[in-house]
Parts: sequence; C-alpha cells; structure tokens
Amino acid sequence: MGAEHGHTHHGHSHQGHSHQGGGQAARAFRWSIALNAGLTALQLVIGFAFGSLALIGDALHNLGDVVGLVLGWGADQLSRRPASGRFTYGYGRSTQLASLINGLLIFGAGAVVLVEAIQRLSVPVPLIAGPVAWAAAAGIVINLLSARLFGHNHHHDLNQRAAVLHLLSDAAVSLAVLISAVLVAQTGWFWLDALTALGVGVAVMWSAWDLLREAIALNLDAAPRHVDLAEVKAALLALPGLAAVEALHIWSISTSSTALTAHLVVDASALADQQMEPEQLLQQARAVLAARGIRQSTLQLESSHQRC
Repeated sequence: MGAEHGHTHHGHSHQGHSHQGGGQAARAFRWSIALNAGLTALQLVIGFAFGSLALIGDALHNLGDVVGLVLGWGADQLSRRPASGRFTYGYGRSTQLASLINGLLIFGAGAVVLVEAIQRLSVPVPLIAGPVAWAAAAGIVINLLSARLFGHNHHHDLNQRAAVLHLLSDAAVSLAVLISAVLVAQTGWFWLDALTALGVGVAVMWSAWDLLREAIALNLDAAPRHVDLAEVKAALLALPGLAAVEALHIWSISTSSTALTAHLVVDASALADQQMEPEQLLQQARAVLAARGIRQSTLQLESSHQRC
C-alpha cells in the first residue's frame, strides 16, 4: 500500500461561521477600544487631580487593555488573511504574538504601580474621595459592558479570551478602588489608597502571568490546553484497521486554529476484513479530529508490512 496523504481544509460551513464570529469580534474590539480609551483618560485625569494612586493604577491597567485590544484587533484581522508568498501558514501566529506582547505590557504596568504603592505606604498622600469613587464606578460599568460585547465566542480564541480576561479583571480592580475611596471618605485613612494600589499592582501582574505562560507555550508550538494528546491518540487508535499512531504533532496555527500531522500505521489484513478502503479510513480519521476542534490535518498512511 503506497503512502497516501489526506489534507483537511476549512469547509464552506466552517468559513461562514468564522466570518460571522469575526464580525462580532471586530465590533467588540472597536467598541472596547473606544470605551476603554475614554475611561483611561478620565481615570488618569481624576487620579492625578485628586491624588489617588489606586485609580492611576486602574487607569494604567486600562491603558494596557487599550494597547492590548488594539494589538488583538490588528492580529485578529491579520489572522483572517489568506496564506501568501513565504507565509504558507498565513498570519494566524500574529494573534499569539499579540497575546505575548499584551501580557508583557500589563505585567510591566502592574510592577510600576506596585513599586509606587510601596513608596506611598510610608508617606500617605491626601486624596478627595468623591470623584475617585465615581471614576471607579464608571470603570466597573464600562469594563463589564466591554466584556459582554465579545459574547461567548471568546472561549475558543486565546486572543479574545485575553481581552475578556483583562476587562473582567479591570472591573474587579475598579470595584476595589471604589470600596477604598468610600472607606477613605468615611475614615480619613489616606493610607488605604496606597494599600489598595498595592493590591491592584499584584492583581494586574497575576492576571498577566497566566496569559504570558500560555502565549509563550503556543509560540513554542505546544499543543493547545484544550487538546488532550493522549485522548486524540486513543480516539484514532479506536478506528478499525489502525495498528499504531506515530509522529503525532499538534500545534496552534493561530489562537483559534489547531493543526495536526501524524503517521497512521495500518494493519492491511484487518482493513480488508472490515472491507474498508484507505480513503474511508482517512475520512473517519478526519471526522474524529474535526470533532475535537482540529480541522487542519496532514495524515500519512503506512502499511505495517512496509515497516518491516
């Protein structure tokens, strides 16, 4: 039996779904960028004018989100461009690079706030709590609204998931700043703002750390978290007439597209007993992979006799 190659490609229905999801993602990115840019400006002005480091920290986190959303939107558009020239896999990897840069930016912003907060704890700075509380409340509303814009599609895309994660963590940070401002207004304990800023810095860095680890893993061609290699191999081995699965490689072409290559070692006599053609086995293998979200695969059939 000669070696045969089977290539799956995005079917018409899959492409339609992708464009529909892409339209929603583009709208979500556009509105989130506009809303968060306005919020960042508002919080920076009020933070500096009324002396709240916690609010400035929240604004920096929002600024990181704006830069990250711009990167994410650009990468989302790039990943939809068809392959051309030297870029035979297309431009999907740009979404992974955007996630990596985004994580680094936000981690850095968190570190700056952390250092400043430690300095302010020893020398508390007076602040006017009212405007700070209102700006923090605006942060909660805008971040939750922005996260809602992405709908449920973000679960399947690291790039969009990163955006939603940052927006939700920002809402939590804004809530902490709001509580802090209310407490300062009630007690006059100005050091509470520096303490909150300390927590904000840690929260910002923590949220960036998980994103950084996953983005680095995907840039090193690790299998995506949602794909269980052992389970994929077992599902393929369960196919009739298949003796072994070798040279199995699974990696991400983009943050939402997974690829696979494998050698399928076939027991020719078992295949004959099942009255199956090699092409039928390939079709079944592709169906097994597609059910697990792997829609781009290169499969090579080998006869167990050939190996001897």
